[in-house]
Formats: sequence, structure tokens, C-alpha cells
Amino acid sequence: ETTVANLADPFLLSLEAELEKRSRSTAQRSYTRSLLDGGVPKTSAKISEEAAELNAALAGETDDRVASEAADVIYHLMVGLRARGVALRRVIEVLADRAGQSGHAEKASRKR
Repeated sequence: ETTVANLADPFLLSLEAELEKRSRSTAQRSYTRSLLDGGVPKTSAKISEEAAELNAALAGETDDRVASEAADVIYHLMVGLRARGVALRRVIEVLADRAGQSGHAEKASRKR
């Protein structure tokens, strides 16, 4: 049975592969390429902008708007990871390492 949960990992990995492809492309301009060309500062600014829009949606907009803004945050987050050369699998590993821990205890134990 195919569920959204079954599709999430393959979809995010295919999105990551597409972002990698666009990062190497010189044949055409794309929104993704323009973000990557702007470097981490441009991507970081977009992540902040999209996170603010998600916060506003969470505070009082429709569920469809929340989902749309959350998708924007995830997309821009993944572009930011690509800009830094950090693989999505690394992020998933960090989350998996934190599973089952108290959030307060995990945060207190982080290395800076």
C-alpha cells in the first residue's frame, strides 16, 4: 500500500537530486539556480522570509495555506543544504540520533 509516509523519503531524495542537477546546470536559468548563484546569504534570507510566512499561516490562516508555506520552507531549506553541501541524509541521521531523547536533554548535550 502506497501512503504519503512511504512517498516522503523517495520524494525528498528525488528533490535533492534535482537540486543537485540544477546546481550543476549552465544550460538554463532557474529559480533554484538563481538562489544558489546568490550563495548562502540569499538562500538564508529566503529561508527566513518563508519561515515568517509559515509562522503567520500557523497563527491564523487555512490549513491549505499552512501546507503551502511549509512546502516553501522545506524547499528553501533543501536549497540551503545544497548551497552548503550538506546532504539530506545527514540531517535525517541527526534527527534519528535524537529520537527517543528528551528535547531539553538533547539540546543541553549539543556540542557547539
